[in-house]
Amino acid sequence: MIALFATGLAIAAGYFAATWAISVRIRNYGLLDVAFSYGVAILAPLYAYVGPGIGPRKWLFAAIGIAWSLRLGTYILVRVIRHHPMEDPRYGSLRRRWPGPLAFLAFFELQAVMVAVFSLPFLLASFNPSPAIASIEVAGLMLAAIGVLGETIADLQMQAFKRDAQHRAAVCEVGLWRYSRHPNYFFESLVWWGFFVAALGSPYGWITIACPLLMLFFLLRVTGIPLTEEYALRSKGDSYREYQRTTSRFVPWFHKA
Repeated sequence: MIALFATGLAIAAGYFAATWAISVRIRNYGLLDVAFSYGVAILAPLYAYVGPGIGPRKWLFAAIGIAWSLRLGTYILVRVIRHHPMEDPRYGSLRRRWPGPLAFLAFFELQAVMVAVFSLPFLLASFNPSPAIASIEVAGLMLAAIGVLGETIADLQMQAFKRDAQHRAAVCEVGLWRYSRHPNYFFESLVWWGFFVAALGSPYGWITIACPLLMLFFLLRVTGIPLTEEYALRSKGDSYREYQRTTSRFVPWFHKA
């Protein structure tokens, strides 16, 4: 198992180094989000194919992981292509803090480590010797699938809102966005809580607690909500401040009067 994990980490390191080189050349670090999302679609089927696990478990894990990966990665890739050469404002903020491409290379390679860590549920499932899928695995995979569905709905609602030219400077408060300022991030975290729960059905599954905790850390403290809201406040001003006052930051909840 350790050898396969090391192989996955090496593949991820090379993959992110190539993505960094392309990003530097086209001057758009937004490709990092695309690469991170697609990374799971590279490692999950590799582990399922090579791993000695018995039964459909490893491919069921991989299928949901690939669905999450391709859906989110393609959504972000289309957005990056549509806006290029304009870069995601979050990375503009990071450019000001980290001058020079070498600092970003380190950040890209950190994402390679992250992808290897986030692929642990699929690795463990591929080595699980039990032929029967446990109830906790079913529950976890259902939770992950709900997360994928919720994130998809949130992204589609935001996409439809932005498509209307009259909404260019407005705050999206429709659908799930009425109950959370970041429903896409909430359901993203739910995906990884689901994979953690499912991984508990495999030996050493408890180590995958790192997946949802790291995801929460990045969403709540690093490149997720903080940078997104920093840009929203600059671009939308008081209307976004009012949105902050009336709408839950993360977990969907009732709208305040």
